[in-house]
Amino acid sequence: MRYFVIISYLFLFDFCFSQTNNNIENSNKGRLYLYWGWNIDWYSKSDINFWGNDYNFTIKKAIANDKPSPFSFSTYFNPQKATIPQYNFRIGYYFKNNWDVSFGIDHMKYVVQQNQIVKINGYIKNSNTIFDNSYSNQNIKLTEDFLQFEHTDGLNYLNTEIRHSNKLISIKKINISLIEGLGVGLLYPKTNAKLLGKARHDDFHVSGYGIDGVIGVNINFLNWFFFQSELKGGFINMPDIRTTYYTEDKARQNFFFSQFNFVFGGIINIKSNKK
Repeated sequence: MRYFVIISYLFLFDFCFSQTNNNIENSNKGRLYLYWGWNIDWYSKSDINFWGNDYNFTIKKAIANDKPSPFSFSTYFNPQKATIPQYNFRIGYYFKNNWDVSFGIDHMKYVVQQNQIVKINGYIKNSNTIFDNSYSNQNIKLTEDFLQFEHTDGLNYLNTEIRHSNKLISIKKINISLIEGLGVGLLYPKTNAKLLGKARHDDFHVSGYGIDGVIGVNINFLNWFFFQSELKGGFINMPDIRTTYYTEDKARQNFFFSQFNFVFGGIINIKSNKK
């Protein structure tokens, strides 16, 4: 199903790109936009290093998945539950007709797949568990009593982007535009880690940074309301992840990510456009 979404999206992009001869000058300068929507995500395999008093080990090429909430109107459209699904929020300002700068929150969720078998290197000692050992590229199963690791509240990417838009098609009061952009930001996850039976850390923590690129198709109605679909991808590096109640217990990892986003929003005129 996810591959079907990507193929359909690329088909739509190809159609829009083929219409560039119909390019129409934008008149967005001085406008503010806001949007809200949801995402599904994919992650590359990641080496994750865990360290603290009496242990320092790395699991290799761990597989992780996202965790979208099952669809229901009460979850996705109830303002009191708005932050439960994987969501996207963004506010932007057009400083030129077809250029805008924006700030956004991409609330993704990242769950290391439980019970997978990975390679492990390093050591664990004085843990009073069966996992005390020195490891050199050995296989280990990620069982609940050894390790559970996820950013589910969530993998929060707070980012600033600069985006460029080209209006491709205009049909009466409906405009279709192509969006491209680049961004950079901080990772502010609330990590849920259960490691060797230790009490978990349960608070938000600035853990690293990310960079991203995005391409999207915007369908604007009456010049004030729009739907937008996006493909977004980038790189995340988190060298300072809190894992347990003890401040000396940390983890580090990096990986590539991709998103498919569907959002809706509105446009507000905050400055008169001068011809």
